[in-house]
Formats: sequence, structure tokens, C-alpha cells
Amino acid sequence: MTNQYIIDGPSSLKGSVQISGAKNSSLKLAAASLLATGKTTLTNVPDIADISYISELLSTLGCDSSFEKGKGVLHIEVPEKIGHRAEYELVRKLRASINVLGPLTTRLGKAEVALPGGDAIGSRGLDFHISGLVAMGANVYNEHGYVITEAPQGLKGAKIDLDFPSVGATENIMTAATLAKGTTVIGNAAREPDVVDLGNFLIKMGAKIDGLGTHQIEITGVDHLTPTTHEVLPDRIVAGTWAFAAVMTGGDIEIINGKSSHLEIPLEKLTHAGATILDSDKGFRVKSSGRPKSFDVVTLPYPGFPTDLQPMAIALNSIANGMCLVTENVFEGRFMFVNELRRLGAQIKVDGHHAAVSGVEKLSGAPVQATDIRAGAALVLAGLVADGKTIVDDGFHIDRGYPGFAKSLQDLGASVRQIIN
Repeated sequence: MTNQYIIDGPSSLKGSVQISGAKNSSLKLAAASLLATGKTTLTNVPDIADISYISELLSTLGCDSSFEKGKGVLHIEVPEKIGHRAEYELVRKLRASINVLGPLTTRLGKAEVALPGGDAIGSRGLDFHISGLVAMGANVYNEHGYVITEAPQGLKGAKIDLDFPSVGATENIMTAATLAKGTTVIGNAAREPDVVDLGNFLIKMGAKIDGLGTHQIEITGVDHLTPTTHEVLPDRIVAGTWAFAAVMTGGDIEIINGKSSHLEIPLEKLTHAGATILDSDKGFRVKSSGRPKSFDVVTLPYPGFPTDLQPMAIALNSIANGMCLVTENVFEGRFMFVNELRRLGAQIKVDGHHAAVSGVEKLSGAPVQATDIRAGAALVLAGLVADGKTIVDDGFHIDRGYPGFAKSLQDLGASVRQIIN
């Protein structure tokens, strides 16, 4: 199937854009709904392909889910008896599928989850997930492409220190600990807003959790959880993407429902590049004019510069005044899209996990290919500042993370259309 974004540049984006709920948070909350029998309702859920994927996965486990398009409401009815096997055909589409591992193991005492797929941005092993569950008493092994857990006597609380503040591992251990016997302490835990959102959701369900947003999270297990209704927090990566778009195009965008407090370091970088950033009652506004100034970037776990905005940083620096160094410390495959950006005339040299970017005054339109969600969005932004026509193939990647991306760009004044056939 063809899925292309066709951009006629250059454009300057002006107007307002509404930020929906966070993709990553929505998927993890949906997986965590498995912890409680009954109806869980999530609001402010983005209308993206990944929501349909997680719904399909939950259906195969025996749940009945429905999504109200236009309202952003996801209903999940979880039966008393649920399945324990997440099949490869669905898991391969969605990295977040691994987040059913913790809930299934703690609730059923067993789980079989296919090794996940998702974006091609580098190896993201499950060692931290597995070691955490093993510390809590589970027997874990791989067989025929599946991670299999067994804990027939249930899980027990443990002290677990992560070598790296992995978001997925923190989330899986936290959900598993909610129904475990005793207290679990996660050291060097991830601090991302999505982790905090999941923790608050679990607390609403009856979980006992302290330390959210810090490097040490303490969970005291309870006998059971109950379903709840929860509003998903706004997507900081989508909000950040629009902030970069405003600066790249010399535009002026009000980012409604965006939280600048979740983007402190990226917004500091954009201010250095020449942007003016103003908080408002509705969110925050980013405006800029002229050619931006270059800035260095080092990606780190939250509250550091997010790896998901690294492609946008490279795209902006490719047309900025000056040279910069971008260092990727989270996913080694994030630079895969650089060759595509070079096709537009960008001057970038990659050495290991460093990329040296020399800004040019203009990019020129060309056919390029999206390799993952964020790279695809960054290539579209590059097309907005390129002379002539840019065609971004494999636009389905973008649709997995950005609801109505083409329509939002059109509303901001861009000459963009999406072709799907």
C-alpha cells in the first residue's frame, strides 16, 4: 500500500494546533487495564494506528475494547478470565505490546509474549524487564520467539536496581508489583511523565505507590485492583515536534494543551536558536523569524533531551547558522534517517553515536523514506523548508504517532497532502 506525504516547500507555519493524549502513555495504560476485571475508560486518547493495534491485542486476550473516534475515548472491558499468550502477528507491530508482560504475570502467574517489533531505531533488549521479574520470583525463559514467565505461587516484593532508567522496564516492574506480596522498590527508575501517568492510573485502581517522578519508586502490593476512568496526559513529543516546526519554518504556533514543563531542555535549546516561547492559559506559544542558530544536543533519559526529538533537532540544525554535534545515548539506530536527510542536501557526518551537522542555507526537495515515527515527522519538517517538492514514503510510520498530521499542517498554512492507496 502506498502512503506518502507530499510537501511543496518552503512554508512558514502560523496558527494553533491541538495536542491530544500521549501515544506512549495511552498504550501502557491500555496494557495495565488487564490488572482489573471490569470496564476501564481512557479519555484524551489519540486517534492513531497504534491504538487499533493495542485494541486488537487486548481482544485476543479476551477483552472487549471500543474506541470512540472523534471523542478520543477508549473503553476496555476486561473479563474475569483472560488469556496469557500475546501472539507474534500483533506484537510485531507494536513495541509497547511488551507492557502486557507485567500485568499478565502478576495476575495470572504466567505469560507468553512474543518478542516485540515496532520502530527500527536500534536494539532494545528485555534484560531489565526480565531481571526485574526474576527478582520478584518468576521463572523466565525464551522459547520459539516468546518470552515465557511462570510464577504459580505469585510474585513477591523485591529491591530492584536498574542499570539504566528504562521506561519500559520501570513500567513492567511497577505493574507487576501492584499485585505482588510485599513491597517492591525500583532503584534508578525512569522519571518520564508517561511513567508518572501510569503510576497515577494504577493508584486510581487501588495500587499503593510512592516516589513517582523520582529515581526510587516504592510499590506495596494489594490483593486486587478495580477498573477506573483516566484522562491521558498530553503528548510531549508531539508538542515538541510542533515547537521545532515553528522555529524551523520561521513561524508562530500556539500549542494548545501542550505542557512546556515537560519540555524544559528542548525549549531551552529552541530559545538559544532564536525562538520566543510564551506560556499561555491554553498551553504555550513558539514563534521565530529568520534563520535559526545551531545548538548541540545530548540525548538522555528524562528530564534530559528526549531521544524522540533528536531527529527534529538534526533537521533544524541542518538549516541552522553554524555547526553542531548531536550525541545519541539512548537508541543506537536513531541516525538511520540521516541518509534520507542528506538526499535533501543536509550536510551531516555520523561517527558512532555522534552526528556532526553543518547547517546549509537551503534544502532542496527530493523523494525520501521514513524509517520510524519520529524520523518520518522530521523529514516532513525538512520538506517544509526545502525548495520544491519532497515526497516522504512509508508515511504509515508517521500515522502511528501523529493524529491528523497532514490536516494540522494544512491548517497551519503548509502545502502538504497525504496519499494513501
